[in-house]
Amino acid sequence: MVKTILGQVKEFKKDSLLTPVFMILEVILEMVIPLLMASIIDDGVEQGDMAHIYQVGAIMVVIAVLGLLAGAMGAKYAASAATGLARNLRGTMFDNIQNFSFANIDKFSTAGLVTRLTTDVTNIQNAYQMILRMCVRAPFSMVTAMIMAFLINAKLASVYFIAVIGLGGCLFLIMGKATRYFKQIFPKYDDLNASVQENVSAIRVVKAYVREEYENERFTKASGNICRMFTKAENILTWNAPLMQVTVYGCILAISWLGAKMIVADALTTGQLMSLLAYCMNILMSLMMLSMIFVMVTMSTASAERIAEVIHEKSSLTNPEDPKTEVTDGRISFEHVSFSYHENSEEPVLKDVNLEIHAGETIGIIGGTGSAKTSLVSLISRLYDVTEGSVSVGGVNVKEYDMEALRDQVSVVLQKNVLFSGTILENLRWGDKNATIEECVEACKMACADEFIERFPDKYDTYIEQGGSNVSGGQKQRLCIARALLKKPKILILDDSTSAVDTATDSKIRKAFATKIPDTTKLIIAQRISSVQNADRIIVMDDGRVAGFGTHEELLGHSDIYRDVYESQTGGGGDFDTEGGGK
Repeated sequence: MVKTILGQVKEFKKDSLLTPVFMILEVILEMVIPLLMASIIDDGVEQGDMAHIYQVGAIMVVIAVLGLLAGAMGAKYAASAATGLARNLRGTMFDNIQNFSFANIDKFSTAGLVTRLTTDVTNIQNAYQMILRMCVRAPFSMVTAMIMAFLINAKLASVYFIAVIGLGGCLFLIMGKATRYFKQIFPKYDDLNASVQENVSAIRVVKAYVREEYENERFTKASGNICRMFTKAENILTWNAPLMQVTVYGCILAISWLGAKMIVADALTTGQLMSLLAYCMNILMSLMMLSMIFVMVTMSTASAERIAEVIHEKSSLTNPEDPKTEVTDGRISFEHVSFSYHENSEEPVLKDVNLEIHAGETIGIIGGTGSAKTSLVSLISRLYDVTEGSVSVGGVNVKEYDMEALRDQVSVVLQKNVLFSGTILENLRWGDKNATIEECVEACKMACADEFIERFPDKYDTYIEQGGSNVSGGQKQRLCIARALLKKPKILILDDSTSAVDTATDSKIRKAFATKIPDTTKLIIAQRISSVQNADRIIVMDDGRVAGFGTHEELLGHSDIYRDVYESQTGGGGDFDTEGGGK
């Protein structure tokens, strides 16, 4: 874990090394000042030597300024190194997330990934900056001050030594108890982020169902859990301050009392006593800094583990050593395919599926909810790998292709349509970043999206809000279909992607597909019989198995499931919304 985090320092190694150098320099300069103070008191004030006072005082000013500059440079380089580390951690995690397969994405929640990229990285950034500055400065300052104190007077310095041991033991116990709570806190942030994310993304639904109060209670509960855990941890840490104060004041009193007796006995000078008191504060403040470092390190350890988990996560899908980069045609073959989302699943989602689909065919896929329609088509573009059997595209096993090349030729419009913030044209060019405006318009005509785009004042330059919140569900679906068409794929998969489109528009889209892209293999998942009955062949899915495969007429004759669905949908006089148009 530590190696993983430090491995992201990269180009900021120089800043990371310069920081402790300046911190050590600052400490050395600080340690000289008490000695100069003793000289001013013993050799200047008590001897009435003003020249000595001015000379040593000037040296003190120079050393103090140099110490200030050293501290400032240390802070500068520490900030640069810590923020650079945070940037690299976020970049590395984000890059790795882009390579995740769907199986990897299923392992981490969206809220959990957001927390890792934000809160957890910020914790590491703060801890790293403190470690670079204080983790070098505090121990070095404490040890140096202790040595200087023993050189002045070993008897009085032993007071510090005993105090440091006692205080260090108490702080260790306090940190141990607080650590348990800090390790439990950060997973709670996932719940909080999940609450916020769901509420904001579904705010229209929340308001439509008047669920504001419920959402407030849910957020308050998640936020309250974090508050309670932090309160418990902080209640333990509050013992730091009183213990430190008792130790500091106890040391000052003990040294003052013992030192005064020694001064009377001429065993110690007044200047030396002042130096010892200054070193006392240095030692105990260094110990306080160390306690703060322990808190930060404790808090960041859990964050570091969560970050390392994302960085070390390997995609469950990898390219072969010598991948094929050309998909010859849109033929699809399933040979004894079984599939499970999880290795330890009791029952596979797909069970012994065998299919042969010819290039250029239009294939309808129909079945009840949970019949594994989406799981079936997800294997074609290798969004998941089969558990048993094989899936081939263009006569080649999908595992032998370069994944990017395969997915460029297998265009998928998923069930959940997603548009990104930007213009319509920018969204369309996700399909082909080099597409001309004419190609974009042509794709939109095939998807029947041009009719509503032309009604917008800015037409193809119309700005789409994040998630496509300023367009309707049907408009969003048609834009996503147009975006997929721009890839000019060998295989086009529509996963219930016309569910929000009226039947007249659905019919226009299907006719456009038949005439404009006849050589593209088209797989259309639908709930409406009217959307698939004119397909070349139709797959009927039931409980992860192919319950029927044939033309509309053939299935009416020998598939009870298909016939029941057909009769239930057409018995009432056909589909609604045959006029079309609108949103």
